[in-house]
Amino acid sequence: MALQISATNPEHPALLLDLPWHLPLEEWPENRLVPLPRGISRHVVRYARAGSEVVAVKELAERPAVREFELLRDLDRLGIPAVDALAVVTGRTDADGGYLEPVLITRHLRGSMPYRSLFETTMRPATMHRLMDALAVLLVRLHLAGFAWGDCSLSNTLFRRDAGAYAAYLVDAETGELHPRLSDGQRDYDLDLARVNISGELLDLEASGALHPSVDPIEFGTEICARYQSLWQELTRTSVYPAGKHHYIERRIRRLNELGFDVAEMQITHSNNGDSVTFVPKVVDAGHHQRQLLRLTGLDTEENQARRLLTDLESWMATQDDYAPGDPLAARPEVLAHRWVRDVFRPTVRGIPLELRGSMDPAELYHELLEHRWYLSERAQHDIGLDTAVKDYIENVLPKVRASLPEAAVAGAVQEGGTTATGQGA
Repeated sequence: MALQISATNPEHPALLLDLPWHLPLEEWPENRLVPLPRGISRHVVRYARAGSEVVAVKELAERPAVREFELLRDLDRLGIPAVDALAVVTGRTDADGGYLEPVLITRHLRGSMPYRSLFETTMRPATMHRLMDALAVLLVRLHLAGFAWGDCSLSNTLFRRDAGAYAAYLVDAETGELHPRLSDGQRDYDLDLARVNISGELLDLEASGALHPSVDPIEFGTEICARYQSLWQELTRTSVYPAGKHHYIERRIRRLNELGFDVAEMQITHSNNGDSVTFVPKVVDAGHHQRQLLRLTGLDTEENQARRLLTDLESWMATQDDYAPGDPLAARPEVLAHRWVRDVFRPTVRGIPLELRGSMDPAELYHELLEHRWYLSERAQHDIGLDTAVKDYIENVLPKVRASLPEAAVAGAVQEGGTTATGQGA
């Protein structure tokens, strides 16, 4: 059988042809390999250079190799953090024509580390908690997409440092299954496997002396379950609020944002008991909010400002009579967004006299007013509205800001009555 390379990109086979496919992976010469840390695997895995790419090469039988290749491509289409599948190589033979196992090729995830590399120096318990958070988020995202992992563990995950925290990526999908939706039993099975696997891996580290003495392997294995359940409940529960309690909806969105998720869709259905609000969470890439806000409204802002303004825009659109996602006769999102700019954003910002704004740009000013409205609504236990928030902000916040800071720093950081004014964006 001739050597066959099935790739996702027509350029990849040419790059990969130069690798020594006639040799078992264990015998590849050092000048072909890249000395990167590898995790524990049931298969032989090596890092190699293919043109300008660094690739991970894993030997396994043809059927599971092709299956994992397709699953990783599915996860990529779903936007799930996982390694990028490049190719499957079959028809390998040695110099004497003997059979060699096929290989699955994935792109090396730049800046990532297997968990054992993280424990080369003793990891503090606080860092361990962040690892568990990252893995819980990954497992929840997989389950929301209908993916049953079948072997969730630290060994099957790569970690990237992410602004003081970690981001987790699936690296082994061999045992996975993709369904339209997972049952509670399928999720519980994955979670129980994660608990057992993680406890076992940490016990192994403890035996080698690489675990901090205060870290209990069994307790941390159980922790992944608690963190998963808490996150899953927050993301999937349906909330019912009394009519007019819009600040309750905003508070729920704020909680989801704090967990690292954004509301991609928000449905409000009217009933006798109140408004039923269903949230569909989605984690987005850095800069997404800037691009989305600019496309919808023409407002060019910082990323966190854009995130805040989009949240308010989505809440406002959900209250409009002609907002009906999927209905071809309903108003387009761009039309509603420009109406929001005309009827809400600009009048609110213009409600602050020019001489009182200092150097604060309109997007930052609007963010501050939203924060002040939220604070006042929480205190009053009902939505006080933007007009009231603007009036109170002018009377009670801006004078103190201007009195405490020089003119050039009016937009600088100050804490007043639960409202944070920042010149760089929240």
